Amino acid sequence: MKISELIRSLVPYEPGKPIEETKREYGLDKIVKLASNENPLGVSPKVEAAILGSINNLHRYPDPSSYELAKVIASKHTDLNIEAGNLLFANGSNEAIDLLVRVYCEPGDKILTSEKAFIAYKICAQAARALTTEVKMAEGFRIDLKKIQEAWTPEHKIIFLPNPNNPTGTYFPRQEWEDFLAHFGNRDDVLIVLDEAYTEFVRAKDYPNGMEYITQTSNLMLSRTLSKVYGLAGLRLGYLVGNKEYISYLQRIRNPFNVNALAQAGAKAAFLDDEYIQKSQKIVWEGLDYFYKELSKMGIRYFESQANFVMFEVPGGRAQELNTYLLTKGIILRPLAGYGMSEYLRMSVGLEEENQMAIHFINEWLKSR
Repeated sequence: MKISELIRSLVPYEPGKPIEETKREYGLDKIVKLASNENPLGVSPKVEAAILGSINNLHRYPDPSSYELAKVIASKHTDLNIEAGNLLFANGSNEAIDLLVRVYCEPGDKILTSEKAFIAYKICAQAARALTTEVKMAEGFRIDLKKIQEAWTPEHKIIFLPNPNNPTGTYFPRQEWEDFLAHFGNRDDVLIVLDEAYTEFVRAKDYPNGMEYITQTSNLMLSRTLSKVYGLAGLRLGYLVGNKEYISYLQRIRNPFNVNALAQAGAKAAFLDDEYIQKSQKIVWEGLDYFYKELSKMGIRYFESQANFVMFEVPGGRAQELNTYLLTKGIILRPLAGYGMSEYLRMSVGLEEENQMAIHFINEWLKSR
C-alpha cells in the first residue's frame, strides 16, 4: 500500500527517558527525573480525594462536554465573560494541537512557527499532510515576532506561538505581542494559537497573559494544560480557549469521551486548589534561582527561564557526554539534539534534594574533565 511521503518521513515525538527504563539500563535503584518538566510536588491531596470519590462511577461514560469542568474555569474568568462554548477540552495539549491542524489546514497548507519551538506543532502538521515554516530565533533564543510577521503568506493558515517557549524558557514581551496583534488580530485568513503551557510560572513583569486578549481578538486561540503547575501530567488534560464559532468546528471532529472521568474530577479540584498552585510556583522559582546561582559558579552559560526548567550550554559542546554521565548516576535530563541544539541540555526543577544532586554531579563531571 502506498504511504504518503510526509508520513514516511515523519519523525515521532521522543519523550523524556522513562524512569524504569533507566533503572534497567544502568542497574540503579534510585532515579531523579528532571527531563519532562513535571511537577515535583506530586498529586494534590484535594485532587487525590476528588479522583477517589469518582471511582464508583467508572462504569459510566464520562460527560462528553466536560460541563462541570467548564463551569469551574469560567468561574475563574467571570470578568472576561468566558463561557462553556469558549472552551474545548482535550486528551492533553497535543490532541488540541492535532485538532487545530486537522480543522484549519487542508493538505498542502502551511503552519508558521519559530525554530526551536515545541516540536509537536510540526509533527501534527506533517501527520495532517500540512507543511511547516520555521522562522529563525532572535538573539538569546527568543521568538522573533517581527520575522514571523515577515515570513507569513496566505498559505500559512495557523501561526503557533509558545509563550514561554519550550525548550528555551524564553518569552516575548507585551509590546512585541501587541504590535504583532495589530497586524494579525481579528483577521479571517489566519488563526493565531498562543500556547501558554507554562504561563503560571512567569515572573517577567512585561509578559502578556493571553487571557487579557482573548475576548477582543476573534482569531486568537489559547492552549493551556494541567500537566505543569497543576501536577496532572499523568491524566492527560489540556484545553483551548477561543471564539465560540472556531471552537464549535473543533468540537465536530473531537472524539467523544476524549477526556476521561478521573481527569475531569481531578481537574475540577486542581483548578480550585490555590494553595497547591502557590506551592508549585514557589518550589519552581526557588529551584530556578538555585540553578542560576550554581551554574554561574561553574561558569556554565544558561538562559533565564519563565517556565519550570532551565536550558544550559555544556562546555565544549559535550552535552551528550554529560548526559550519559548523569544517567549513570541516576539523573535524567533532556538532551536537545532533536531541536537542533546538540550542545545544550534542559533541566526541570525538582525537589530541593533532587536539584542539589543534579548540580553535584554536573560539577563533578565538569571538574573531572
